[in-house]
Amino acid sequence: MKNSEDELRSEYSLGDLGKPVRGKHHDSYKEGSNVVVIEPDLATLFPNSDAVNEALRQYAASIKKTAP
Repeated sequence: MKNSEDELRSEYSLGDLGKPVRGKHHDSYKEGSNVVVIEPDLATLFPNSDAVNEALRQYAASIKKTAP
């Protein structure tokens, strides 16, 4: 038996999703996608992709300086 708690809220209506489009993001993924999931403790230190990229650039620069 369903009760009112089992029903979707009006803001989650499937009608709001629009018509699905097959392959919508295919071209962008084909060009390359580098998605990396970081642990929650690191996410607090690096809250966005710019912060992660800057830290990695600094790390890469330090490696280049110490490489033989």
